Amino acid sequence: MGKMAFEAAIDGIPVKMDASPEHGGSSFGPRPKPMVLSALAGCTGMDVVSILAKKRITFSDFRILINAEVTETHPKYYHKIHLIFEFTGDNLQGNEEVYEKIKRSIELSSDNYCGVNAMLRKTCDISWEIRVINS
Repeated sequence: MGKMAFEAAIDGIPVKMDASPEHGGSSFGPRPKPMVLSALAGCTGMDVVSILAKKRITFSDFRILINAEVTETHPKYYHKIHLIFEFTGDNLQGNEEVYEKIKRSIELSSDNYCGVNAMLRKTCDISWEIRVINS
C-alpha cells in the first residue's frame, strides 16, 4: 500500500497495519505490536464476559486497561504486561462471592482459554488486577 503500510485479510476480513513514521510508515493504520495487546484484551475480555454471563453475573460496564513495558535491551519486545479488569455495576463492590467468580473467570481465561495469553506468557510476565466500581 506504499511505504511500510500493508493490508492483509484474516478470515476474509481486511486488516490494515502500518509501521511507525520513524521506520518508514505513514500512520496509515495501527501498528502490529499494539495490536497484540488489543488481541490479548479482546480474547481475555470475551472469555471473561462469556464465563460471567453463564454464572449470571451482570454489570453495566466492563473495560480492560493495559500497561505494557518493553525490555531495556530491545524496545520492540514486551517484557511485562499488566491488565486491569474494571467492572462497573450495582452491588458489585464488597460482594466477595461475585469478586471470587470474577477472579476465577480471569484465571480460567488466562490459564486455559485465551490463545493470545498462552503465546505471550512464554516471553512476558503477565499480571492482572480487578477493579470493581459501584454505578
